[in-house]
Order: sequence, then structure tokens, then C-alpha cells
Amino acid sequence: MSTASAPDQDLPPEVAAYSAVVDGNLGVGSTGKLGVLELSLAPVSGVTRVVHQLQRAPLHLYRPIYLDPGLPGMAFLYLQQSGDGLVQGDRYRVDLTCADDSLVHVTTQTPTKVFAARQDFVSQLVTLTTGNNAYVEHLPDAVVPCAGSRFFQRMNVSWDRTSTVILGDMVLPGRVAYGESHVYDLYWSELAVHDRADGGLLFFDCQRMIPGGDATPGSPAVLGGFTVLANLFVITGKVAPETLISAVRALDEEPDMILGATELPNSCGVAVRLLGNSGERIQEMFRRTWDCVRRLLVGCPAPDLRKS
Repeated sequence: MSTASAPDQDLPPEVAAYSAVVDGNLGVGSTGKLGVLELSLAPVSGVTRVVHQLQRAPLHLYRPIYLDPGLPGMAFLYLQQSGDGLVQGDRYRVDLTCADDSLVHVTTQTPTKVFAARQDFVSQLVTLTTGNNAYVEHLPDAVVPCAGSRFFQRMNVSWDRTSTVILGDMVLPGRVAYGESHVYDLYWSELAVHDRADGGLLFFDCQRMIPGGDATPGSPAVLGGFTVLANLFVITGKVAPETLISAVRALDEEPDMILGATELPNSCGVAVRLLGNSGERIQEMFRRTWDCVRRLLVGCPAPDLRKS
């Protein structure tokens, strides 16, 4: 596989409209602008190990750690980037291949800040492939789109129907301490899940927020009167969707917060959405939801990720 980041292609028109030649040394393709991380993981003597790793700054990964007493062979990966956040012209690509029977948790060290762009935009492409009976959690910290920023993310999952994948994401309104509340130019995040056996599309989800455009965050069809959004996709055939939905809905006890759970198409599992106005409270409910589905799927509680 090439070490170069894939060129911009198949971009939504709203994102492509921001494409521009960036002045100075911050243009696409400049040193430190194309972050690449390719990882393959597989069980080795009962413990999931990184068996292939290729990285290009500003993306990097230190060795995995093993911190779950309930799943001692599970590799916990903390993806990191140099600098304080993403800036115009950054192009990141992360490819993860999880072999048969692997146990993997992927997260980030801190929330991802996306800074203002005078030209161009920021993109992040993530590809995840699962093998037979793999169990994978991809739960990065929140994205913080600052005033004037433009963020595009595309995640493609090739899912083996015997495996389980838990995907999570969260978007905050911006730097709240500076008075920011959804004053970015564009936030766009796509998720496509395909059947690994035949490549068929199983479901597609798109979160797009364009302040002042046709997807204004405050509109009833987007966030309504809320400011914080989180999603949890539980892609599995191990537990019936109605069992997962019933357990998750039983958690809905928080005031000033909305939790919704619904079955995914094509017998893929369950999607959960959370809306609220406090990042801390949404994060806590997100963790409770993750803990709930984890207990049903693997019989173990969510571990302490040791980030604080």
C-alpha cells in the first residue's frame, strides 16, 4: 500500500467548494500535512499485537497497552498527532486491519481541535477492516470545530458478519470558553459500512452541519435546541437488536438530554444518538451506553482508559 495519502476525490460539492491552493508552506502535500497511519493487528499467543505499522508525521502511535482485566488480550491503541490540532490543508489517513479473533480498542489521546481555515479545508479518511470473530471498538475523543473551521471525515468499514464493531463519535460546539457555539463553516462526517463478503453497502450515515446553509445546526432536523451531538454504532450479529435497544433505552434517565436507539438496516445492529448541552454530561452518558452494550456483548464492563 502506498505511503502517500489518497488525493481528494468523490468529495461532496459543499466540501469541494472550499478546495483552494493554500499560500505559503501550509498547502496540501507540504511537509507535515499528510498524516498516514497503517496498522494491522492479529492475535499472537492469545494477545492481540500490532503486526504491521507504517506511520508518517504528524500521525503516530506508541506501543499498545493492555489495561482491561476482563479482556487481558485486548490491545488499546492511542492515536496521536503532533501539534495542537488540525489546520487548513491537513489530510489524514488511517487504515486499520483487524485479523480473525483480534481484540482491539482504538481511541485518541485528547479531543481533536480543528482550527479556522482561510483557505481550503481539513480531511480525515479512516478505513477499518475486520476479520472473522474480531471485536473492535473505535471510540475517539470529541471533535472541536473552532470558529471558521472546515472539517470533512469519511469512514469506511468492511465488516465481517461474525465480528463486532463499536464506533463512536462526538462533536462539541467549539471553544465554549471563547463563546463559540457552532460558528464553524462546515462539519461533515460520513460513515459507510460494507459487507466484507461481497462488498455490498449495508448502511450509510451522514452528519452534516453548515451554519447559515441548508443544514444549520440549530434546525429541528439537525440538533434542534441542543449543542452537543454523540453517536454510537453497535455493528454486530451477536446480540439481537431489540435486546440492545431495550437495554440502552433503560439508561435514558438524564434531564435536558435526548437518547435515541434504533435498529440498523440489513441486520447490522443498533445506532444510538445522544443530544444535550453539556459536553461533560454527554460524555458520561456516552460511557454508560458503551458500558451497557459491552456487558451484553463480551460480558465485561468498560475499562478505565486512563486519560485523566
